[in-house]
Order: sequence, then structure tokens, then C-alpha cells
Amino acid sequence: MSIEGRKTSVIVFPFDLFGNAGTGAGAERLGDFVGELLDDNRHETRSTRCDAYRGRVKVKEFAFDTLKAVQSWRHIGRQTARQCLKSGERVIWLGGNHLSVLPVYEELGTDTLVFQFDAHFDIYQLHDVTPNLANGNFLLHAETTLPPIVNVGHRDLFLTPAEIRDNFVAAYSSLDIANDIERFAKEIRKRSMGAKRVWIDIDADVFDPANVPAVHHPLPFGPSPLLVLKLLDAAFAGNVVGVSVSEFDPWRDTNDAGLNVLGWLIEWVLLRWYEGGEE
Repeated sequence: MSIEGRKTSVIVFPFDLFGNAGTGAGAERLGDFVGELLDDNRHETRSTRCDAYRGRVKVKEFAFDTLKAVQSWRHIGRQTARQCLKSGERVIWLGGNHLSVLPVYEELGTDTLVFQFDAHFDIYQLHDVTPNLANGNFLLHAETTLPPIVNVGHRDLFLTPAEIRDNFVAAYSSLDIANDIERFAKEIRKRSMGAKRVWIDIDADVFDPANVPAVHHPLPFGPSPLLVLKLLDAAFAGNVVGVSVSEFDPWRDTNDAGLNVLGWLIEWVLLRWYEGGEE
């Protein structure tokens, strides 16, 4: 099926328990952004680039405002991700905290390569962190075998190289990227083209907080939006079946800086999928 023939489901999944409450509102705000974008496009009378995806994008919103929904969050997430992936749809998953993306990871399978754009590794086992499932350790609590993960943009100064190798097939720090962006863009492109399918997972704290301040655990010396975009473009060399965005808290934003970066990226993803006509 050609890219033009595929639908895209935008899943608004504002789960934010067990870490960084407030990010659920971020998922909803990004969902509103997409809804406003699609509505504006429907009312446009002249030809624009949005014609490429007009009528091909649908938004589905979830709410975790009842005890039953909260108790079933993981089942709901896995079922939703499974249905989207099975149908061949493209997916944009707008999550609350990063834990909200775990159900997607559990459904991707080992033949999917994940590029995880994240300042942190989410495999932390620290003295002040619960050993139970939480936002900072969710990769250690998957119910299935995780897909291979490439971290992009971390600023970790704590974990040993062995711990990182045990959980990631590769890890490119912010310093690595700044020192040789061309090398790592080329490596990401090569990995993406060699994978059967690709998922891109964007934690909003991957960006330098000067550009995206609306996160709970900002780390300095992050890549700029332009550097992240260059690496995302390289990752799109392969068969990207979905993109997730999480950890955006609008209450911590400054003059909508984070909303503008993430909203622009979502629109860029849609154009990247639907313009060009690749098979």
C-alpha cells in the first residue's frame, strides 16, 4: 500500500500517573493542536501542502478520569496500539508522561527499531526510586520482549556503559551529536534503512530546555530543535510506522515555546509521510 493510501491515527493518551502529573494536560493540548490544524485545513479553499494528508488523519482521544479507566490503562494502551499496527495505519501517539508509551513498546515486537529521543534512559534503579513500575524505570517492567532501542540525545552522567549496553543497541549523547552531527545522522539513516520498520519516540526533554522549557526534569546542554530535526529526517529514511511524543507539560511552558516546537514537528511528520509518494 502506498503512503498516500494509508490512514494516520492520532492517539491522545493522557496517562500521567506514577510520575510527572500535568503531562496528561500536555497530551490533550497537543491533541487540540492537531484538531485545530485539521479543522483549519478543512476550511482552506486554495491548494496547500496540507492537501497531501487531507482526509487521511483521524484523532482518537482517551480519558483517565475514572477508576476503571486508570486500572485498565495498560490494557487499553496495548489494545489500541495493536489495532493500529495490525491495520497498517500510521500512528502519532500523544502521551502524558513517558510511561504512557510503554504499551506501544510492548506491542511493537523485536522486528521494530525504536529511535528514542530522550535526555534520560528510563532504566534507573536508584536508592530514592521505587522498584515498582514508574516513569523513570518503565523499560525494566515490560511484559514482552522490548524492541531494539537506540537512544538519541541523552545527557546521563550516572549509569555505567555496561548498564547502557544491556538495554540499548546504541546511545548517542548530546555531546556526541554536537561534535559530529553528520556522522550520527548518517549512522541513524543506515540503521533505519536496515530495519523492517521503525518507531520514533520523542520525550520532550530531549531538547535543550532553552528551546523546550515545558518538562519536569530538564537537563542542560541538550540538542537544539534544528539538530533534532536533522536526526529525525535521517530516521525517516526507513519505514517509520509511528511517532510518539510525551512529557510535555503546558503549565511549565514559556510563551508556548514548547507547544510551538512539538506542534510544528507533528505537522512536519504528517508531511514527511504523505508528500513524496514512496511505497
